[in-house]
Amino acid sequence: MWLGPLSNCKKKKFAKCFLLPHSVQNRRWIDLDTAAQKTYIMRLLDALEVTNREKRLKVSRAILYLAQGVFAECDTEMEALYWSRHNIFLLYNMGTFTALLELLSMEIENNQACSSALRKPAISLADSTELRVMLSIMYLIVETIRLECEEDTEEWKSARETFKTDLGSPVYNGEPFAVLLFSMVTKFCSMNAPHFPMKKVLLLLWKTVLFTLGGFEDLQKLKMKQREILGLPPLPEDSIKVVRSMRAASPPASAMELIEQQQQQQKRGRRSRRPLVKQDSLDTYNERDPFKNDDIRDDEEDSEDTDSGIEGEVDPLDRDVIIQPPPPPPPLKPLAERISFPKGLPWAPKVREKDIEQFLETSRNKFIGFTLGNDTETLVGLPRPIHESVKTLKQHKYISIAEVQIKRENELQECPMTLGEEEIEETPTEILYQGMLPNLSQYVIALLKLLLAAAPTSKAKTDSINILADVLPEEMPITVLQSMKLGIDVNRHKEIIVKAISALLLLLLKHFKLNHIYQFEYVSQHLVFANCIPLILKFFNQNIMSYISAKNSISILDYPYCVVHQLPELTAESLEVGDNNQFCWRNLFSCINLLRILNKLTKWKHSRTMMLVVFKSAPILKRALKAKQAMMQLYVLKLLKIQTKYLGRQWRKSNMKTMSAIYQKVRHRLNDDWAYGNDIDARPWDFQAEECALRESIEKFNNRRYDKNQKTEFTPVDNCLQSVLGQKTDLPEDFHYSYEMWLEREVFSQPIKWEELLETE
Repeated sequence: MWLGPLSNCKKKKFAKCFLLPHSVQNRRWIDLDTAAQKTYIMRLLDALEVTNREKRLKVSRAILYLAQGVFAECDTEMEALYWSRHNIFLLYNMGTFTALLELLSMEIENNQACSSALRKPAISLADSTELRVMLSIMYLIVETIRLECEEDTEEWKSARETFKTDLGSPVYNGEPFAVLLFSMVTKFCSMNAPHFPMKKVLLLLWKTVLFTLGGFEDLQKLKMKQREILGLPPLPEDSIKVVRSMRAASPPASAMELIEQQQQQQKRGRRSRRPLVKQDSLDTYNERDPFKNDDIRDDEEDSEDTDSGIEGEVDPLDRDVIIQPPPPPPPLKPLAERISFPKGLPWAPKVREKDIEQFLETSRNKFIGFTLGNDTETLVGLPRPIHESVKTLKQHKYISIAEVQIKRENELQECPMTLGEEEIEETPTEILYQGMLPNLSQYVIALLKLLLAAAPTSKAKTDSINILADVLPEEMPITVLQSMKLGIDVNRHKEIIVKAISALLLLLLKHFKLNHIYQFEYVSQHLVFANCIPLILKFFNQNIMSYISAKNSISILDYPYCVVHQLPELTAESLEVGDNNQFCWRNLFSCINLLRILNKLTKWKHSRTMMLVVFKSAPILKRALKAKQAMMQLYVLKLLKIQTKYLGRQWRKSNMKTMSAIYQKVRHRLNDDWAYGNDIDARPWDFQAEECALRESIEKFNNRRYDKNQKTEFTPVDNCLQSVLGQKTDLPEDFHYSYEMWLEREVFSQPIKWEELLETE
């Protein structure tokens, strides 16, 4: 949150206006004891119930000032952060969050504010002042309590667990707090409330889901616990640790490529003294500068680059050439120290039960002439090498939680009377899914609309939603400095929206997949039907290096630096300085999240993989490999791996460095022919058939588990004539007017053949 520089005089005036009652305006907040602080907070909460909006807004700002750490009384950043954490736990214990939630619900249902915003030609910051203040306080409370610190007392730890349980339980009007925020998103995207501050809503929604469901490390623990409950073997490795230990791929340019590159530079009048360096020297240079790409020419791009219209301006980072000689080699070490054994592949290979069945079916057809169905034990008549192959496959067999859940669901569908009702554990993920289920498609579409509007490749349209309502001031800037500051703020605003949406969608997909595979498939299918795949590809169809290295921030205006230090006057030069980072963690985080979402949607889905091929995603994804960050490269390589067999032999031949990187970084499936594509023509692409079959399974799951009012074939039948005739039947209105005609046509005019009643078959 940017607050702008405050002088000492302004700080005193700010504290006097927004914090303390008249009786103690000459005393500092940090000098009061806890009992006095609680008394003042109670007075503030009582004042929140007044009907005067201006007084209520003033009290809300006073609470926000407390939550931000009474910075006017602090001399250092650490002091402001300390008092912010202290005050937030104090505010929570006094019931501030519940009081703010009631005000938020009232503001959401404020039809007068919505209609007033709809009539305005342009919406600005002034239209959402009350909402922004309330959401800022709630965000600070959620995020501060969520983060654990070693100095936390037992009281604070207990408060954290209580708050986490309350946020994930349906205690807010019978639904979790996250569902209320989802309703704000859909109301904004349907143009019914264009003044809602979407950036703050999405940030609060993301942090709420992250707090209640848990992050990726919590998810890994839940996954291990779930496998233990189901009697499955433990995971072969910790994926989080493996990815963290990975090193970014840096395939060197060949000698021929370097010579051709030098010739091209000489034609342009640029003379390069770059020697033909060894692989070790290139790796040493890349370690110093992780975002230089030694493959400048990038000759692996085939004709699809120009066909898809993605060739644009060359990135400034890619124009640089390594012109300095390599550093001197380190002194030789003793022979014993120089010997290093090659490390193995980072991932243990996996094999599904289905893969073993297909392998045995092919082998039996070849050597015996008939198959034995799903039998994976009988190996009679097969040669010895096949026995060894099956043994190796079984050693690496991996049974996922999803396979167990699908098998259990099929049993429940086939034998509902025998197995009885399923016991559903009321986990936070299950409660959230039940709350989202009635309007899940609307939530997904609204999030993708916001993602599209915030994407840097999107062009402004008159009918698109306005996501800048909570960043544009009432009066547009008139000076160059103001225009530059607003431009940076707008870009930063969009980047934060993309970050929040991408993280939120990934969290939902991963938690729903662990809770039940069909919950994950339901959300995934809504994302696919809402064109999420081409949207993500459109997002990456840009100069991704420029996006990752963008500096849309003003470091001297970041909190709490801006309110603690005496700041100089802002100039155009100081705005352009930015921070010293070579890249923007926020944008890198967003890119990795979007790549992981794309992986989730397309994994083991042949029709969706073909969508990647049809949309010509390979050149777009290959350009993303220029970002030398190991995790980002891993998920790009995964997406390239699943479609290599469909890209043709020429593509694989001209992209051998990419194929080598896939082999080194991505997990292997022992009988997956991803690098060859032998029987591609044998698999037709029927998108509708695959998605309809999946949709049928999802609907059966949702109907069985959540539709308690459905009438199934096992519903008891009423055989009593008097009871059936006594039931009240709702008839359409026009039936009363045509009742006589219906009697004449259906009853009186039809002859009654009484003898047919006596006939027996």
